[in-house]
Amino acid sequence: MLGAATDLYVAKGKKVVHLNLKKDKPTSEELLKLALGPTGNLRAPTLRIGKKLVVGFNEEMYESIFGKG
Repeated sequence: MLGAATDLYVAKGKKVVHLNLKKDKPTSEELLKLALGPTGNLRAPTLRIGKKLVVGFNEEMYESIFGKG
C-alpha cells in the first residue's frame, strides 16, 4: 500500500503525524513504528484514498483530510 502512496497520515491517540513520503523519505523502521499499534498489528482503521494512506482514527485528522460531512 505504501508503494503507491505519496502522503501518510497516522493517528496515535490525539497525536497526528503527516509524512510526505516522496519528500520526507522515512526508513522502513520509522514507518513500522508509526503504523503498528502496541500489539504489533497495523493500526485500525487503515484507508487508502487515492495517493493518501490514512492509519488510525482521529476525528480532527479525518475532518482535515476528508472535510466535514
